[in-house]
Amino acid sequence: MDTAKRIYNVLFISVFATMLGLGVVSPLLPIYAENLGATGIWLGIIFSAFALSRSIFMPIIGRISDRQGRKWIILIGMFAYAALSLAYLIAGSVYSLTAVRFAHGIASAMVVPIAMAYIADLSEKGKEGSHMGNFSISMFLGMGVGPLLGGFLNDAFGMPSVFYVMAGLSAFATILVAISLPEAKPSSFRNPVDDPAPMREVFRLPVMRGVMVFSFISALGRGGMMVFIPVFAPLIAISPAEVGVVLSVNTFLMALLQVPIGRLTDTGNKVALIVTGSAIAAIALAAIPLSGSFWPLLTITSLIGVGGAIQQPSIMALTVDAGRTIGMGTSMGAYNTVFGVGMIIAPLIGGAFMDFIGIEAVFYVGGAISLLGTVVFAAMMQGSARAAAP
Repeated sequence: MDTAKRIYNVLFISVFATMLGLGVVSPLLPIYAENLGATGIWLGIIFSAFALSRSIFMPIIGRISDRQGRKWIILIGMFAYAALSLAYLIAGSVYSLTAVRFAHGIASAMVVPIAMAYIADLSEKGKEGSHMGNFSISMFLGMGVGPLLGGFLNDAFGMPSVFYVMAGLSAFATILVAISLPEAKPSSFRNPVDDPAPMREVFRLPVMRGVMVFSFISALGRGGMMVFIPVFAPLIAISPAEVGVVLSVNTFLMALLQVPIGRLTDTGNKVALIVTGSAIAAIALAAIPLSGSFWPLLTITSLIGVGGAIQQPSIMALTVDAGRTIGMGTSMGAYNTVFGVGMIIAPLIGGAFMDFIGIEAVFYVGGAISLLGTVVFAAMMQGSARAAAP
């Protein structure tokens, strides 16, 4: 097996295991937080803490990885994932749970974005969509299987078992990376950048401006979905196990469609794919309060998954292409940071709407914001194309 294939396989399995562990708790964490006395706004704060620390540390860690290598960063992050999984069990208040989520976000900043940068280093020009789409399957499959496994563990063994399993999966990924992943030195990157661009230069690159504006507004619109669907579900008589199915099917669809959509991305119009996928997801998000029961909700959230699958490889392909100029760790860090900022604000806004207007408003407003982001992105990319034309 050549080195590139070995790197890909190790990172695929490791990220899958890590995201599986994270997905295990996703349908149960809002319930866990409510049991500690969290209101809608506190739910937003708890989930935003994760995104806040990711956003603060991802640009810093991305630039360090461009200069110093990637393996040791991924290894530390995965070890921290395992340790923090057990910390959830001793969180006895919304304050301590928020602190654990903040620390967990730092660990996350050291794993997925850096693994994506590692894979991007191996991507051949013109095949960015298929390479990144194929690798994204590891994340979506992990997040897809996780809620199903979490619902089963909770029903069969109780909620503490969920956190033990998350810790075990993260520990397995840590060991696999330590033993099998070779270090990536800057000199070995396919597209090395001697001096990664400072963040202000990232915003001057037209493609990255478009990507980051879209990612921010998209996250702002849809960022509360995973937080508030478990809260909305009991209102239409859906059990925690059924919530796991709803969230899993959404993510499974994104995983299954990554390969065909990734190939289409390499030969098709990336901007058109992003706009189409985002519009589908935004309209479906706004329709969630109209579901009324399990099957309509499953159908609607499946459409959100299809829309996300259509747009995701194109967004990542544009980010990889920019990374050849500014550094892969820098471009991935910038993309994930802006997305993370949206994920910070979204649960806070959603929690406020939930407390003062009602849970349905979370989805109506989220869909409207996502649709606005789609229009803004299309206008920005059209303007950039005109400016670049001779």
